[in-house]
Amino acid sequence: MAGDKKSAVLDLSKHVDQRVRVKFTGGREVEGRLKGFDTLVNLVLDECIEYMRDVDDPYKLTDEKRQLGLIVCRGTAVTLVCPCDGMMEIANPFLQE
Repeated sequence: MAGDKKSAVLDLSKHVDQRVRVKFTGGREVEGRLKGFDTLVNLVLDECIEYMRDVDDPYKLTDEKRQLGLIVCRGTAVTLVCPCDGMMEIANPFLQE
């Protein structure tokens, strides 16, 4: 095991130069163009937009957005990375009405 080469947790190479959505611990969400990554899932995103959360309910996103530009995301804070192509919001099937 000592001689084993570290492999990446995720294979993000097919998503380089494509738009991805990233969620962090604590609930923050950003969307941007993936420019680079490493084996620890540290990410470099360009043309980045942060989706602002509701002040009263931190789990709920608002329509408000904030332009961030070029950012570096620390891998230990990243909980989800998904491509924006083919992603759409659906109604929550678990909500009780």
